[in-house]
Amino acid sequence: MIRGALLIALAALLWATTGIVAKFLFTGTELQATTLAFLRLAVALPFFWLLMRREQYQLRNADAKAPGSSLRQLNLKSLAPLAALGLFQAIYQGSYLLAVDLTGAGIATLIALCLPPVLVAILAAPLLGEKPGLLTIMALITAVIGTAMLVLSDMDTSGTLRLAGILMALLAAFVYTGFTLTSRYSSTGTPVFTTAFICFFTAALILLPIVGLSGGFAGLEELALRHWLMVAFIGIVPTCIGYVCFFAGMQTTPATLSSIIVTLEPLFVALLAWIFLEEILGPIGITGALILTAAVIVASRYGGKSAAAPKSDTETSV
Repeated sequence: MIRGALLIALAALLWATTGIVAKFLFTGTELQATTLAFLRLAVALPFFWLLMRREQYQLRNADAKAPGSSLRQLNLKSLAPLAALGLFQAIYQGSYLLAVDLTGAGIATLIALCLPPVLVAILAAPLLGEKPGLLTIMALITAVIGTAMLVLSDMDTSGTLRLAGILMALLAAFVYTGFTLTSRYSSTGTPVFTTAFICFFTAALILLPIVGLSGGFAGLEELALRHWLMVAFIGIVPTCIGYVCFFAGMQTTPATLSSIIVTLEPLFVALLAWIFLEEILGPIGITGALILTAAVIVASRYGGKSAAAPKSDTETSV
């Protein structure tokens, strides 16, 4: 179990590098957030296609009629929720990276990733019939307080309230909440990497016309080699390697423990942003980050039936 926990912690660390490298790209180039979101998926898709093919091959050898052993076996009822997840993923990718561009990697990630687990624990009651306990409700209140402190810290350290970026981070949080609830509600038993490939492929298809119509591909030829290496890094290291580490760790790690370990990601981002980007949260922000993280741990551990409910394999991070 220790090896599995370390693999999940490594995945959280790799995911944390997304916002840091993206901020370097946004600072040094005219690259748009939606363009980077599309490029990230485009780089990762061949890798996930290979993993999907390997997964299907193993399933066919075990049982030729096993669900997901071939894409042809997936009907419209199975593909529809996966396409919906792809839509959520497309909106999330764009809004999160735009929040990083408009504010900072640390505060954007803390808001976008720490709020969803608490919101899921609350919204699972009316939507999925999973009743939250008193601790879950208290965790929501605490999370709101922590988020408010992060907003105040941003105004204190930057001199202004970067409202647009904070709103984008909140949008990313609510979209990711919808992503998680949808995956939990409509779990189809589709294998892990088949689900991931279809989800990311759908998200890329949605982002492609948006980037094209907004002129997001203009100026790509002006990107230097180091910039393309950063794009490749985001597509390969946090996206591909990070997911593989996470799923490998999940094989031997209880779901509740893994959900707590992945809350290290926002703290990793805040630390890396402080080291590499000189982003300072300040005393209020640091306190807010700790409060928000504590709220997530409580929601993950004591979220009533929602904590024990089976999770879809797509419930992962950025």
